[in-house]
Amino acid sequence: MLRRHSIAFTATTVLAALSVPLNAHAKEDPKGGGSTDCSLFTCQVEANVPGQGGGQAGGSDTTGGNGGSGSSGGDDSNKKVCKYKLADPQPPVGSLDWEGHEPGDGAVYEQTCGWDDFTNTISRMVWLPEPPEQEVIDPAVLAQRAVDKMTLLGPDIGITPKPGGKGVVGMPVYMWTEKGPETYGPNTASASAGGLTVTATAKVKKIVWKMGDGQAVTCTTAGTPYKAAYGKQPSPDCGYRYTEPSSTTSTGKYHVTATSTWVIDWQVTGGGQGGQLTEVRNSAVDITVAEVQVLN
Repeated sequence: MLRRHSIAFTATTVLAALSVPLNAHAKEDPKGGGSTDCSLFTCQVEANVPGQGGGQAGGSDTTGGNGGSGSSGGDDSNKKVCKYKLADPQPPVGSLDWEGHEPGDGAVYEQTCGWDDFTNTISRMVWLPEPPEQEVIDPAVLAQRAVDKMTLLGPDIGITPKPGGKGVVGMPVYMWTEKGPETYGPNTASASAGGLTVTATAKVKKIVWKMGDGQAVTCTTAGTPYKAAYGKQPSPDCGYRYTEPSSTTSTGKYHVTATSTWVIDWQVTGGGQGGQLTEVRNSAVDITVAEVQVLN
C-alpha cells in the first residue's frame, strides 16, 4: 500500500497535489506495473491494471516516459503505450508540474498512457528533460495481429466418391468445400494500438486440388456439391476424371490434398493506409477409384 501523509490540502491546491511525484513511496512499495515516478492517482490505478505483471518494478518506459511497467508476459497487445503532448502554455514558474526544475530546463508534457488497446487510459502532467520519442505503430503489424485473431482453416472437403466409398474410372469427380467464415470466408477481425485500428477481411482466392495421381486442379470457386440428380454430368466449376484406378498406388487409394490460399485485405479505420496479406491452409482425404467390371 502507498503511504499517505497527514497533509491538509486546501480546495485550491487539491488538483495540483495530485500531480506531485511520489517517487520515494512508489519505490518502497511498488504496485501494478511498478512505476517509479507515478503520481498518487496513477499508482492507485496501475495497481489494478490487468496483464501488467506481478508487481516487480520495471525499467524505463519503452515509449520514452520516466516510469516503467511490469512484464505483460510477452503479450504486446496488452502493454502500456504512452503518448505525449507538449503543454501549451507551459506551467508558470514554481508550478509543481516542473518537479523542481525551472522553465527552460526540459519541458512539461501531458502524458496519456493506455492499456488494452487504449480501452483504459491515464493522463497526467510530467516533466521530461528531452522531447519524448513517440512510439510509431506499424499498421502492417496490427493487420497481422488481426489475422492472428481469426480461425482460418483448410477446405472442409466434399468429394465424390466419398471417403470410404468407391468411385469408377472415367466418371465425373466433384470437389467442393463447405462455405463458412473459417473455411472459405469472409472472415473479419480488427486490432488496435496507440489509437490506431486496423480491420482485416480474409477470403479464399483459390483452392488447388492435388488428386493423388500426379495431377492438380485449380478452382477459383468453392465448388458445387454433388447431387444424385446430376447423374454423370461433370461439375460445372470444380471437377476431375481419373484415368487409372487407385489400385495402381502403393496404398490402394488416392490421397487428395486441397490447399486454400487466403487473401486478407486490411485497411486502417477511417481511411488511409491499407494492404494485403496471404495465408495458406490445407486439408486431405483418401478415396478409392476402381475400374469398371464388365460381365460377359
